[in-house]
Amino acid sequence: MRTSKKKIEVTGSVIFSKTDKEYLGSDRIALMEKIDEFGSINKAAKVLGISYKTAWDTMNTINNLSEKPLFVRATGGKSGGGTTLTEEGRQVIRKYRIIQQEHDKFLENLGDKIVDVDVSGLYKFLQRSTMKLSARNIFMGKIIKIARGEVKSEVTLALHGGDRINAMITNESVVSLGLYEGAYAYAIVKASSVIIAPGQQEIKVGISNKLPGKIVHFTEGAVSTDLDVELSGGNTISVVIPNECSKSLELKVGDQVCAMFNAASVILGTD
Repeated sequence: MRTSKKKIEVTGSVIFSKTDKEYLGSDRIALMEKIDEFGSINKAAKVLGISYKTAWDTMNTINNLSEKPLFVRATGGKSGGGTTLTEEGRQVIRKYRIIQQEHDKFLENLGDKIVDVDVSGLYKFLQRSTMKLSARNIFMGKIIKIARGEVKSEVTLALHGGDRINAMITNESVVSLGLYEGAYAYAIVKASSVIIAPGQQEIKVGISNKLPGKIVHFTEGAVSTDLDVELSGGNTISVVIPNECSKSLELKVGDQVCAMFNAASVILGTD
């Protein structure tokens, strides 16, 4: 599997909360700083690219949560009015920036500590966690066999715990993905592509993937039933079947079942 050269960075933000509500964050502090700079909510809003109403509502929210007023608004006069931060408001900004600086130092120090640590496993996990796919089942496994045919190849992945998944893809895909025995890849299976059979006995059907397991979650909807099946190796596969099938099989949590799907229903991916 290709190894990414991107460096993992530790990032974070400082948020003050009061009464279980977000009180101050970097965006609100930025708004207060611009109001202090321009003496106007309208000008501050334009610079930050937000509407006047949004800025005004935000400042009202901050003010309502503060023990002391953070700004005062003047109307009329030669200047046509404006908004000025109080000393309490400026003090809040100063305190926030001090805490933010210490927070940034902490994160920088934490980032330095992981430079010399092998975080490849963490990086791969983060990649899998942030993959945005419509399919609910994503498994990482090691390719243990590639059986090439004239047009297509059957690729076998060994998942942790011993479960195996077979995928049927074109020979061109094998080359373009850079697949080889010993490499790691992701097997992606739509929940609707999986069928369920009760019991774990060997089922004589022409389906490449037959994975025994136990139902650990069961939710019946208006049309379909969602199942989570914990496989023998510890992986979990999600299944969506029509309610009629669920009722006819009398499925329930704790039942031993066999999750099955065709090799052609498996999509393979790599980093």
